[in-house]
Order: sequence, then C-alpha cells, then structure tokens
Amino acid sequence: MSDTGEQWQVARRRKGAARKSKPLQVSSNSRCCQEPLDIGKTVKRIRDTVSELRCEEFWPQWKEQLLVALGSVELSKPQEDRDPEGPTEDGQLFQHLDCVCYGLGSFSSCVSARFQLAMLLLLLDAGQIPLKDCFIYDPAFSSGERDVLMQLGLTVLTENEEGKRLVTKPTLFYLMHCGKALYNNLLWKNWSTQCLPRMIIIGNSFNGILDRTIEREFKRDYIYITQAVSVCEDRLLPCPSRLIDVFSDTAVITFPTSSLNRLPQSTWAEPPEPQYQHCPDLEIIQRETGEEP
Repeated sequence: MSDTGEQWQVARRRKGAARKSKPLQVSSNSRCCQEPLDIGKTVKRIRDTVSELRCEEFWPQWKEQLLVALGSVELSKPQEDRDPEGPTEDGQLFQHLDCVCYGLGSFSSCVSARFQLAMLLLLLDAGQIPLKDCFIYDPAFSSGERDVLMQLGLTVLTENEEGKRLVTKPTLFYLMHCGKALYNNLLWKNWSTQCLPRMIIIGNSFNGILDRTIEREFKRDYIYITQAVSVCEDRLLPCPSRLIDVFSDTAVITFPTSSLNRLPQSTWAEPPEPQYQHCPDLEIIQRETGEEP
C-alpha cells in the first residue's frame, strides 16, 4: 500500500459506519482548506489507487459477485435481443445500467473515501457502465473535488436527493457506509415489485444493519429496510483486515421478484414517506428547507 500506517489510523469513515469508530479528524487548517486542490495530482493518485486495488486478491471476488447480480433475470437482456454471433465475454449480455453513488465523503483528505472511489471506478469498468452514467453526490464534496470527479468522467449531481431517486432502468447504487435513513429513503421511493428488481445495491449489509440496531427502533424508524431484509439477497463481500475501515460489512444486495412476491399485497399499497421524528442521530444530511428534491 502506498499510504502509511499512520494515515490508516486517521482514515475513519464518517456517518453510519459499519462499526463504531472515531470521526474523521480534519482540522480547519488542513491543506485542502489552505490551498486549491491540485486536480491533476489528485486524479493521478486516484488512478494509482485503482491500480492497487486491481491487484488485490479480493478484487476478483467483488467482480464476480457484481457479475452474478448483473446476470439476474431482472437485469439480463431478453433472449430475443441477444446477438447469437456476438461476443459472450463478461458483461456482454447485460442491459446498459446507470450508477448512483451517494455519501462517498471527502476523498482528497480521507484515505478510506479515496479507496472507495477507486473501487467504484473498478466496478463501473467491470459492469461496462459508462463513466458519464455514474451520478455522484455528497454535500461534503469541495469545489475542487467536484472538478476531480468531472475530470474522471463522472456526472456530479447538484441537488441533495436524500436517496429518494426513482429508478426507471436497471441501476447500481454504490452506498458505502451510508446512514440507515438513506437506504430506507431509497427503498421507499422504489417500493414496488416493478422497481426494486431493477436495483443492485453495493453498500452496508442489511443483515448487518439489523444486527446493530435495536429491534424496536429498527421497526419504528426504518420500516422499509425491516421489510426488505427478509426478501432481499444479501451477499457479503470479502474484506482484508487492513482495509477494515474501508470495505467492512459491504454486501451486494438484490431484490428477486420471486422473493418480493412472498410479501402480502398490502405491503405495497401507498407506502408512506419516512419522517424520522424519533431519530436524534439521523446519519444523513437533509435538504435545506424549501429545497426541491
């Protein structure tokens, strides 16, 4: 690894970490606040990190699990649309996907966030998702970081959607160590047997979230995760011990139609929007009052 052990000690993820950890220590006098971000240097550093991860032993398993998810019935091309003479390499039989990334964090100052961004780029390549079709947002991004993301070819969103994005086509959501409310909002917005099967989530294991949350509060405040956890496929991804603060408790989550159909029809009737009146620590930065979703 190119970063020192000391760097790893301070590279703690913020909100909604998979386990209790120290908050990221970034002082108001940090380098990123004293001078403009060096765009070219930061882009190179990220691409170097991509190369590092590509050589890691666990990367082929992440790629394999992504391709398994992409190969699900809901996402694969209909047989009649396939070219019998065409190539059959990984990804060639899949529909074109969008990707949405929320909550990445300040990757110019946080080592964990930089590695998570590098993994996102690897996954986009493996899933043959065009960079421009990856939509990314975090209110923590500086203007320099937004420039870096655009230089990489990603599409930077300008509005805080709070996770409330309706899918109209197969979509990969990359939500590393995000808060429970963001997952719950995403599920609410797509709470139907038509939309959920179009989604792949790479983020916190729903089973892990359930294990770490008081059951009464979980059922009261995060009803959509509560219902989804019993019918989704939640496949935990490998994480080496030295990257525990980066990729711990990460899973590939899909929503097979056959499983969703096990829920009673009343489950899908007019799902109420989450309110979170009883959540003092919401783990999500909400829109400003009056801001459009």
